[in-house]
Formats: sequence, structure tokens, C-alpha cells
Amino acid sequence: MGITNVLKKYPTTFWVANMMELFERWAWYGFYIIFALYLTNSTDEGALGFSQTQKGLIMGIGTAFLYLLPILTGALSDRIGYRKTLFFAYTIYTIVFLLIPIFKSYVTVFAIYLLLAIGAALFKPIIAATVTKTTDEESSSIGFGIFYMMVNIGAFIGPFVTGFVRKYSWDYVFYSSAAVIAVNFILVAFFYKDPIQKIATDKPSFTVKQQVSIIFGNIWKALSDWRFSLFLIIVSGFWTMYLQFYMSLPVFIDQWVNTAIVYDFLVSYWPWLAHQLGTANGTIPAEYIMNVDAGYIILFQIAISYIAMRYKPLSAMIAGILIASVGLGLSLSTQNGLFIIVALLIFSIGEMSSSPKITEYIGRIAPPDKTALYIGCSYIPLALGNIFAGIVSGNVYQNLSDKITLTQKEIIARGIDLPAIGEQFTKNDYFRNAATKMQMSNNQLTQFLWDKYHPSSFWFVVLGIGVSASAILFLYDQFIIKKR
Repeated sequence: MGITNVLKKYPTTFWVANMMELFERWAWYGFYIIFALYLTNSTDEGALGFSQTQKGLIMGIGTAFLYLLPILTGALSDRIGYRKTLFFAYTIYTIVFLLIPIFKSYVTVFAIYLLLAIGAALFKPIIAATVTKTTDEESSSIGFGIFYMMVNIGAFIGPFVTGFVRKYSWDYVFYSSAAVIAVNFILVAFFYKDPIQKIATDKPSFTVKQQVSIIFGNIWKALSDWRFSLFLIIVSGFWTMYLQFYMSLPVFIDQWVNTAIVYDFLVSYWPWLAHQLGTANGTIPAEYIMNVDAGYIILFQIAISYIAMRYKPLSAMIAGILIASVGLGLSLSTQNGLFIIVALLIFSIGEMSSSPKITEYIGRIAPPDKTALYIGCSYIPLALGNIFAGIVSGNVYQNLSDKITLTQKEIIARGIDLPAIGEQFTKNDYFRNAATKMQMSNNQLTQFLWDKYHPSSFWFVVLGIGVSASAILFLYDQFIIKKR
């Protein structure tokens, strides 16, 4: 059957679900790609001024919560219906996005982000389930290809929009995400229909509590397969490395990277784009540098998938993790913005090779009657990866690479007296005063700290985590899988 005939098979609900996915990813990545900057940048810029450690805890634990909850929210949505669940999800999303700018303390921001995670966890299993229920064996491959294309289009558009509004106020970042997610109210109210579900009348009806108990019992049975559990632990190492893209790279670019090089390059070859993306200071914001990753995926995912399909999923994963580790590590090793754009191409090739193969591999190794259960467990390494990634981007980054922490070390070493950072004396105030006391400009102090304390050494940590995960996965393949 030709692709045109396949496309005709999809019902309206399939297309509506994909549009909702696009808008949800637009809203999510629009704020998430720069959330680390919002949490840690100076308060006089409208950000919160938290430490890197606090940032790591919020993003690590909060996002881990998001990936564990679908185990429960999936069961809940089956009981109350997909449309109602989506209404709940969008309501939480919209309210939280509108409220985030109001909260300024560490505890309240942590709490509101956990509430946002609940909204995302309600949404996440519904759309994938809808795509599954509105496709068949013949149309599912193209159907999920369309689905992942929508994910990446949304992830590409979001940062461009919020990057533009961030020039005016951090509040607008969250307000724009609220406006985008609100579009989904219209889609779910007027165009979305619950997929028809054939319920066997001879099967007993369970309460939500009983369903949850059964789910956890089944998960425990799946995890009792020690080979499968070991694989999930190894994969959590990949996610620990990969998530530094969101948790550490934006901060690293903002603190250390000379993006004026990128701006000048664009001015030479595409002046209009340079003026659209650039700041008044002739630099490019971190979110635009990072967004080339989503652009690479949109351009090259099909080609990379075509190449990767010739290899076993585990082999593609091993190579992909290694390539992604090198790319992300190099991105965290330099002050040259153009070099980062090239390094992110390497990272994206590894990401495209490895990430989709994880779910494919789990589906292949699962017993025939437990495929859905095993794939559901793929959220576990994502949750673990977020927790570990939060620690790495928190304590580890703060001690090795955080510009303010390194400035404080130098101030103490020189015996210079400066007020402590607080409400009246921001991070920017501290850095400017430190530069003045040391008779340097801000740029000169940045370069001095770079040369003396080597904050780029953080890239060895990221590279080490990824290479270790790839090496252990290779040993797992050689000595556990092949010798079964």
C-alpha cells in the first residue's frame, strides 16, 4: 500500500492527537530549555538566583517525578476517559505556567514544578496511547514517525518563541507557554474523541486502587528479570549524560561561551537572521545555540534511522551513546560558540542513533505476553537518569564550573572583602564588584577564571559517564546477552 493510501487510513483523532503533541512540546521545551537559566541567573535579570545545587534538585527530582507518575496516570485515564484526563492535564499546565512567575522561594518553586510534573504525567501516556489505538499493524510505523516528527517540530519552535519574549521579561516565557498549551483546550473540546475501546465483558472490573496494585505487581515481576533490570540501570547512565544538555549546557553557555563569534558569523552571511536572534550586545542567547540540536534531528532523523536499522539495536545504542557523549562533552569544553554548534551535530547523531533504539530493544527482548509492561518500564531509567543528572549538574557543576563559585574562591584566596549574595546584592553585583576589586573588566575576569580554574574540566565528567555507559553496555552484550 502506498503512503498516500496509508495516510488516508488515519482518523481525525489521530491528527488531532499529533497536533496536541506539537503544541504541548512547544510549550514544554519553550521554557524547559532555559529553565536552568531561570533558576540560577541573577535576580536583577528577573531570574531566581538559586545555586546550581538547588537547580539540580528541582530539575532532577521534579522531572524524575514526571517520568514515574505515568505508571499511575495511565491507569487513571483508562478509568475516567482520555478526554477528561486531557482536560485535567491542560488545566494544570495552564494554571502552573501562569503561577510560576509569582513564586520566588526555593520551596515554592520546587512545589509548583512538581505540580507541573503532574500535568505532564497526565498528558504523556494519553497521546502515545491514542496514536496506538488509531493505527494498525500496517499504519503504525508511519503513524509513529509522524508522531515523533511533531515532537521535534514542537521542540524546535518553542525555544525560538520564548527566546524572543525573554528579551522583554522572564514572565513572558511562562505566559507564552500557557497561551500555547491553551490551544489544546480547543482541540480536545471540539475535535478529539476517545478512541473506541473494545472491553471484554468476561473480564472483571477493577478499582483504581486494584489496578495500581496489579501494575506495581507486574512491574516487580518484570524487574525480577535481573538481566532486564541491569539493562535499565546501564541505560540510566546514558540519560544521566544526555540530560546535561538541558541541565548544564545552557548555564555553561551563558557563563563561559563567547557567542559573539556566532553573531558575527551570521552578520557576515545572513544579517537578517543575526539581528532577529541576537541581543543588543551582539551575542546569541543560549537557547538559540542549543536549538540547533532539534534542527539537526528534523533534518537528519530519517537518514540516521535508515543507517541505524541495518545494525542490531544494542550495537546502534552502544555506538550512539559513545558518539553522543563525545559531542556533548566537546560542547562543554570550549568558549567558542561556533565550535559548540559543530559539536552539537555530533551529539545529535549519537542521540538519533541511540535514543529510539532503547524502546525498540526493550520491545524485542520482552516476553511476547509482557511487551507493553516491559516498554512501560523504560520510564524507570529516565527517572533514575534525571535524579543522577540533577546531582551532576548541581553539586558537581557548582564545584567545578560555576562562575560565581569560582569567583568566590578567588575572592577568598585574595582576602578581598565583599558582601554576601542576597536580595540587595545580586550575583551580577558580586561579579562586577569582584572584577573591580581585582582591577579587571567583566570579560577579563571571566577569562582569568577560565584559565586558572579550568571550568571546562566538567566535560571530562560528562564524557566519562557516557563512555562508561557505552562500555558497560558493550560488556553486557558480550558476556550476558550473547552467552545466554
